[in-house]
Amino acid sequence: MITEIAPAPQRVQSEPARPAKKRRAWDEVPRRYIYLPLSIYLLFTLIPFYWILLFALRPAGSTSLVPWPMTTDHFEKVWNERAFGTYFQNSVLVGVSTLVLTTVVALAGGYALARFDFRVKRGFMLALLCTQFVPGALLLVPLFEIFANLRMINSPASVVVAETVFQLPLSIILISGFIRNVPYSLEEAAWVDGCNRMTAFRIVVLPMLRPGLIAVGSFAFVHAWNHFLFALMFLSDQGKQTIPVGLNTLMSSDSVDLGALAAGGIIAAVPVVVVFAFIQKWLITGFSAGAVKG
Repeated sequence: MITEIAPAPQRVQSEPARPAKKRRAWDEVPRRYIYLPLSIYLLFTLIPFYWILLFALRPAGSTSLVPWPMTTDHFEKVWNERAFGTYFQNSVLVGVSTLVLTTVVALAGGYALARFDFRVKRGFMLALLCTQFVPGALLLVPLFEIFANLRMINSPASVVVAETVFQLPLSIILISGFIRNVPYSLEEAAWVDGCNRMTAFRIVVLPMLRPGLIAVGSFAFVHAWNHFLFALMFLSDQGKQTIPVGLNTLMSSDSVDLGALAAGGIIAAVPVVVVFAFIQKWLITGFSAGAVKG
C-alpha cells in the first residue's frame, strides 16, 4: 500500500526585529536649552547692525532709540560731499578685476596640480600652504619698492596685482580639489571623440567647475573689496582710493561724524552681503562629482 507522504510544513521565518533607533544626545535635551543660547547669540549679533541703521537713518543730534522720523541726509552727504560715489566705483573696479584675474590664473594652476605629476609637486603645494601664514603687512615695503620701480604707484593696477597675488595660493588649492572630483574618464572620452586637451577642458570640465569658480571668485572679490592696507599704501590720489580708505577719511583726530560713518558702512556692506548670499547658495548646491562610475 502506497501512502502519500505529506510535505513537511514550511517554517515561517520571522523577520528580524529592527533595532530601536538610537537616540542622539541632543534629542533628549529640551528645546528651550537650545533655542535660548541661539537667541542670545542672534541678539548679540544683530544689535550692532541695528545701531548702524539707527545712526544712519535718524537725524543728526537725535538721541531716539527708534529711527523715526527717518532721514537720508547722511547717505546723501557721504555719497555727494564725501565722494563715496567715486570710492564705490573704484572698489567695484578693483574687486571685479581681482575676481577675473584670480579666477583665470587659479584655474590654470589648479588644472596643472590636479592633472599632471611632476617632481616638485608636493613641495609646491607645501609652499602654497605656507604662504598663507605670512601676513600682508610684512610685504608692504617690498611690494611698494617693486611697484615704484615699475611706475605702478597711484594706479589701481598695483592694488589688483597685490590682491591677486595674496588670493592665488588658496584659490589654486581649492580649484585643484574641484578638478580632482571631475572624473578623468570624461576628458578621455572627449579625446577619443577628437577633442584636444583645451577643447575637452572647455566643453567637459569647465561647466562642472562653475560652483567652484563662483565661490573662489566671490571670495577674491570680497577680500579685495574689504582690504584696507594695499589701497592706503599704493593709492595716494583721493580720486583713485577705495571704500575702506574712504571710511577712514570720515574719522578725524578731534571728531567723528557717526551718522556719515554709519551710512558709509551700510554702503560698503551691501555688496558684501549680496555676494555672500550668492556664495552660500552655490556652496550648498554643490556640483556633480562622480558623473561616471569606475
